[in-house]
Amino acid sequence: MEFDTIAAISTALGEGAIGIVRLSGDDAISIADKIYSGKTPLAEVASHSIVYGYIIDQQSGKRVEEAMVSVMRAPRTFTREDVVEINCHGGLVSVNRVLQLALKHGARLAEPGEFTKRAFLNGRIDLSQAEGVIDLIRSKTDRAMNVALSQVEGRLSHKIKTLRQELLETVAHVEVNIDYPEYDAETMTHDLLLEKANKVAVEIDKLLGTAAQGKILREGLSTVIIGRPNVGKSSLLNSLVHENKAIVTDIPGTTRDVIEEYVNVRGVPLRLVDTAGIRETEDIVERIGVERSRQVLKEAELILLVLNNGEPLSKEDEALFEAVKDMNIIVIINKTDVPQQINRNRVEELAEGRPIVTTSLIEDEGVDELEQAIASLFFEGELESGDVTYVSNSRHIALLEQAKTTIRDAIAAIESGVPIDLVQIDITRAWELLGEIIGDSVHESLIDQLFSQFCLGK
Repeated sequence: MEFDTIAAISTALGEGAIGIVRLSGDDAISIADKIYSGKTPLAEVASHSIVYGYIIDQQSGKRVEEAMVSVMRAPRTFTREDVVEINCHGGLVSVNRVLQLALKHGARLAEPGEFTKRAFLNGRIDLSQAEGVIDLIRSKTDRAMNVALSQVEGRLSHKIKTLRQELLETVAHVEVNIDYPEYDAETMTHDLLLEKANKVAVEIDKLLGTAAQGKILREGLSTVIIGRPNVGKSSLLNSLVHENKAIVTDIPGTTRDVIEEYVNVRGVPLRLVDTAGIRETEDIVERIGVERSRQVLKEAELILLVLNNGEPLSKEDEALFEAVKDMNIIVIINKTDVPQQINRNRVEELAEGRPIVTTSLIEDEGVDELEQAIASLFFEGELESGDVTYVSNSRHIALLEQAKTTIRDAIAAIESGVPIDLVQIDITRAWELLGEIIGDSVHESLIDQLFSQFCLGK
């Protein structure tokens, strides 16, 4: 495919040691040569080498920057085009001046994600690998990064391509039997078709079996801390974040609004939300905070319900148990450093088998046990397995669900004795749906939408 030459700043904007301006396209090297001055012109530099020189404004003849310039020639580049990366001093002004010179001499400002989009369109990566690049950038834990990295490396792509090949061979057998019955090809009987369809269905089920964990790693687990005022919710947030993000006092009702932070708990990313203590109050500001707390409660995937060891269970505590009875909860009995007033037996009754952890957050006790309880509740150690292909992207999950339904429809049709040529329609549809995951059959508008989520310069 033929494209113009694009340029963008590929490092984060702001003060830093190094800033990089990236160019990609047929004219990348010639454009860079117009603004570069060194011992050797870039056109004569060996591919995949870096040279030292200056960035020059030809119009004024002045040196704009001191730079190290990398030259990478097609097709052995990320975009499979000629790529030049100008490494200059970090900072908003210096990097932007270099970019403006590149644009002035013929480059076009890249759209968000356009470098990765070109890698996809030029066949360097498929669509699922491209989406893995986004996940890699946004990873918040080592585990999340490992899942994204395996996707970038093509682990999911290989699995999908294998399943598609299985379906394609099945469709091909059906076509031969229908169109060329005189050939001595293996007859695609209902039993053989059923065996092939069941095999693919089982593999799709295995992939979908990883979806819940994969999605948590990609998007984070929405976790809400609830409890009556002054039971230690803000202290819990600070302990998990390892920073004083929330105000902690002995005065009930200190937290007036929802506070949200990302936390890495044993490799599980939590979108941790500290809420205003849920109680009836005449304070209008606190009442707004309580209402917001009830709202985020409805959207939570995990509830950390905090109780006060130094006070008897109240009606408000029991009401909170009732409000979250159908949700994933971990009960935390805090303030074990004070004499026990809470009825532990009643807490166990209300918890109904859900994990109970005791903490003294003021003395930093029990936090490790809480983190282990969170990790065990959702992963049970299974994520350490290195031979599992995880599905984490919502688009991939939806397409796999559709493919699974279509395959199941085909299986039901086979078992009902529907003619093979009609069953073939469902098999072909499943093949197309799997193709949408890796981009073999996908609309241009979807491609544009996906790559628009990238940052500029990627």
